[in-house]
Amino acid sequence: MKRTLFSALLLSSALMFGACNNDKPAEVGAEGMNAAATVASDAANPTVDNPNVASETAAPNPNAPVMSFTESEFNFGDIKAGDVVKHTFEFTNTGKSPLLIENATASCGCTTPNWTKDPIAPGGKGTIDVQFDSHGKAGLQNKEVAVRANTQPNITQIAIRANILPASTEGPVKQ
Repeated sequence: MKRTLFSALLLSSALMFGACNNDKPAEVGAEGMNAAATVASDAANPTVDNPNVASETAAPNPNAPVMSFTESEFNFGDIKAGDVVKHTFEFTNTGKSPLLIENATASCGCTTPNWTKDPIAPGGKGTIDVQFDSHGKAGLQNKEVAVRANTQPNITQIAIRANILPASTEGPVKQ
């Protein structure tokens, strides 16, 4: 126990004295240690100028594409358990530059989105097909799809709804 404690004390002392650099004069002010740390971190993590992320002080881009949906939510109503249903959401680029969808992700693995992959020119139309598989589901279902594009904001939500009816109990009745 004494040997371990002594070894730990000796090691920490060696690290402390070895880490100190008494040869350099202390730097003070904005050009001191913090400035050097900022330069090093800037080199390791360069700033990326992303036009899709608006800060509190940045003005929105008036030339950005705009995704205008004819409907942002669709209700399938009552469907049978095990049904696979599909709906196509249509949108128009009402902005001033080409719209490009990067990705569309669903809130659940039972929902599969498929979207227009080509850039949509201003005034052009595109679609997002959303397929819902009701296997293993029951009751009211609300599923959202997050569409990431070069718009401001860069994520737009669309949703589907369905009421999955319980499996039928028709057939011979056991008595």
